Amino acid sequence: MTNPRSLTGRAITALAVGSVTFTSLIAGSPVATAAATGPTSASVQWRACPAYADDVIRSYVTSDEQLRKFRALLDRMECGTVGVPLDYREPRGRQITIAITRVKAADRKRRLGALALNPGGPGGGGYLFPLQIASMNETNAKLNDRYDLIGFDPRGVGYSTKADCPAMGGQPPEPGPLTKAAAKRVHDAGVAKNKACANSDPAFLSQLTTLNSARDLDRTRIALGERKLNFVGVSWGTWLGAVYRGTFPKAVGRMFLDSVAPVKFRLDDFEDGHAKGTERNFGRMAAWIAERDGTYGLGTTAKEVRAKILALRQAYDDNPRHYTDWEMVADGATVAMLAVQSAPDWPQVAQAFKEMHGKGDTAPPALKKLMDHGPRTPPAAGAPEQFNPTAGQAVFCNEDPSRLGFSDAWATYQRRLERSPVTGRAGAFTAQCAGWPLPVQQIKVQRGGGSLVLSGHRYEAVSLYEWTKQMHAAIGGTVFTVDDDVHGSVLRVPDCAAELVSYFNTGRIDRGCDGTPVPEK
Repeated sequence: MTNPRSLTGRAITALAVGSVTFTSLIAGSPVATAAATGPTSASVQWRACPAYADDVIRSYVTSDEQLRKFRALLDRMECGTVGVPLDYREPRGRQITIAITRVKAADRKRRLGALALNPGGPGGGGYLFPLQIASMNETNAKLNDRYDLIGFDPRGVGYSTKADCPAMGGQPPEPGPLTKAAAKRVHDAGVAKNKACANSDPAFLSQLTTLNSARDLDRTRIALGERKLNFVGVSWGTWLGAVYRGTFPKAVGRMFLDSVAPVKFRLDDFEDGHAKGTERNFGRMAAWIAERDGTYGLGTTAKEVRAKILALRQAYDDNPRHYTDWEMVADGATVAMLAVQSAPDWPQVAQAFKEMHGKGDTAPPALKKLMDHGPRTPPAAGAPEQFNPTAGQAVFCNEDPSRLGFSDAWATYQRRLERSPVTGRAGAFTAQCAGWPLPVQQIKVQRGGGSLVLSGHRYEAVSLYEWTKQMHAAIGGTVFTVDDDVHGSVLRVPDCAAELVSYFNTGRIDRGCDGTPVPEK
């Protein structure tokens, strides 16, 4: 589960659904369609890797130096597919393929094993994720000294067998507070999309589950000839890791899960938790702003700042702002979107709050800088798919038992707004999984084998810290506490990443790290 409300380029999960169209088999690429057949034995079909232009690589890196390192890893990367059953109850039935990559350990004499990495989702593509991680900083690169790094696209994503549901058209609600009538239209449209998507290929889409992805991962382990598999999972990848470890306890070596998912998954509970977390973390933001009243003028105490932002949210809901230099209309949801941001963005957020108290026909510069990412550009030609919304929706909905009808969904939304008056409007009202016609396939995590580290972020709002404690009580392991509010930050902070690398090399780890620092100004 990733944060759909980040303003600074962190991973995004969409839940758009619509009618399914199948991708075609492209000559020379490892893409397969939902109708593909393949071998039933666990073996890797190795093949030439796709060639990637610099424009593609730049979507994974932030500097020329990282690009150079990424290219060097590409030169060492191997590509292949593993055939797996679509339905594991019918192992010799319809087959699909899982696309994998491998970068062999640099120090072959001291090699410790294979390490699979998953970036989150569901629906996230991980084909080049190991290269992205290893080229990010010198600390991460050390993971490849003694481990083969394994990337993979889960079933339904990227170069693996998939089916796509293009988004169906819909009219967004008017700016300002959502009316019940508008919410009903949103819910009805969502139900129609869910039904159209799921009914397009129920045989395939019903098999997009975390449990089946865990089974695919173990088939990959066997195909690679590994006695045990080591694993790093972020966000939804923690759920995948927990399910894999409980399902195949003898197959797990060392596992590190960052930003841990809840033990029992329901979308309505997840959104309730997210709303609770964002409102709570806004208290930290308000205190930070209050300490800098001389710069922002929003109050000298957290209570004063909170009151001022509540009034600002109400003012923008009462009178949504249209700007002469910007197509976006700012309303109370805009204020709430700013209020849910994590600590690295607080200086820009506070400046935007300050500017939004002013008058004028042009957009506040700080607001525009935070939220205007320009026109959406298509991925560079030949780029691997980094997120598949159909897979994301199918995995969520196949496992979600809530599937709220409109009355319950509207009551739940109203309750969130009441409990989270500052940040509640940041969460859009959606149908979630209402109308999804395929059977619910709930999963219960359980204790497994191998070594486990559960990394929880003390102030995070996307994956609550208490979820880490609950998962620890359910499946064991060691809790590693990161003192920040940034989702999945361990591999992006060298000091934290050093703890992760040391763990995979030695099996030992400290109890936590500082994480992403709170800005001084």
